[in-house]
Amino acid sequence: MQISSRFSVAIHVLSLLALQQEDDVLLTSERMAGSVNTNPVVIRRILGQLKKAGLVEVRPASGGTFLTRTPADISLLEVYRAVEVVEEGQLFSVHDKPNPKCPVGRNIQSALDDTLQQAQQAMEQVLAGVTLHHVTTDIQQKAITMC
Repeated sequence: MQISSRFSVAIHVLSLLALQQEDDVLLTSERMAGSVNTNPVVIRRILGQLKKAGLVEVRPASGGTFLTRTPADISLLEVYRAVEVVEEGQLFSVHDKPNPKCPVGRNIQSALDDTLQQAQQAMEQVLAGVTLHHVTTDIQQKAITMC
């Protein structure tokens, strides 16, 4: 199973918003879509999820979207939870309907449950320790070294 690209696109969009605050540039979904190289509809859907999570404020009439908090106060775990539809302890799933007559098929789920739950918790713990500020600082440092 793979985490959808919504997570990385959401971080991309939030990074644009964080960095645009410094430049005082108004960002529309079309401009963000140009950076992400996707359709503006995709951006608007993600912005809707981020808004619902309280991470952004969208002002449709003025064509602007803004962070509701500083980048240092937004963890990647919050972003992940805002855009990924994954229940706690449900990141990994075992294939549907293994053969119950087979000892492996009958027991594979319970054999993997603890390990997969620990893996999800470890991933979420790492995401909780990284903020949008970390990401934007890294982006800025990489941009400087490329010049």
